[in-house]
Amino acid sequence: MSGRDRLNVFPSRMALTNMKARLKGAQKGHSLLKKKADALTLRFRAILKKIIETKTLMGEVMKNAFYSLAEAKFATGDLSHMVLQNVTKAQIKVKSKKDNVAGVALPVFETFTDGSDTYELYGLSRGGQQIDKLKKNYAKAVELLVELASLQTSFVTLDEVIKITNRRVNAIEHVIIPQIERTIAFITTELDEREREEFYRLKKIQEKKKKIRAASDKFQKERRDALELEEEAAANLLEEQRDEDLLFD
Repeated sequence: MSGRDRLNVFPSRMALTNMKARLKGAQKGHSLLKKKADALTLRFRAILKKIIETKTLMGEVMKNAFYSLAEAKFATGDLSHMVLQNVTKAQIKVKSKKDNVAGVALPVFETFTDGSDTYELYGLSRGGQQIDKLKKNYAKAVELLVELASLQTSFVTLDEVIKITNRRVNAIEHVIIPQIERTIAFITTELDEREREEFYRLKKIQEKKKKIRAASDKFQKERRDALELEEEAAANLLEEQRDEDLLFD
């Protein structure tokens, strides 16, 4: 195991405890990020489906809007100068807000109407009816365009966030967690080796103490035996002297 495969830490009980805590934190972070990626992916697919539906509807709405524009021009003639003379401000406006999805702020655009018509455009034949139809069709087209812009912006934002989240999930799963696990295995191996060395050292010390104690016991026994022999010899000598004294008397 090379040093690059694990963290550079000194093998100790405290380091082992810290590594286990880091491993638990990394596993919990991986689980949370995985759930976040799943939630974002689910919303991403829903937005993609909505974009496809909106684009399909947009084609139909724009077709109706251009058709109604052709009808209005046919009924009233050129409308450009009349619109420029009467319009002072935009009636349909856009406001933005934030939508929170798993901690990611997505921009949402909404349309709202500010004010009402202060002018009337009427031409010959059915001009007023055609112009009213034209306004409604284009108002619906503008609303769909704003909704589509909101969906596209959320789509791009989610796509980038999902890529970043997946990279973090993969980094934790394939780099950080294995590195911490290898570090824990290294520390455990080193501590076990130290315990074996300590056990062997204590065993050798006990054996040496036993040898010293055995040698001491042997020496003490030899000394006691020697003393006993000396005492026995002295007693025999005294007995012989006493026998000689009795003989001469």
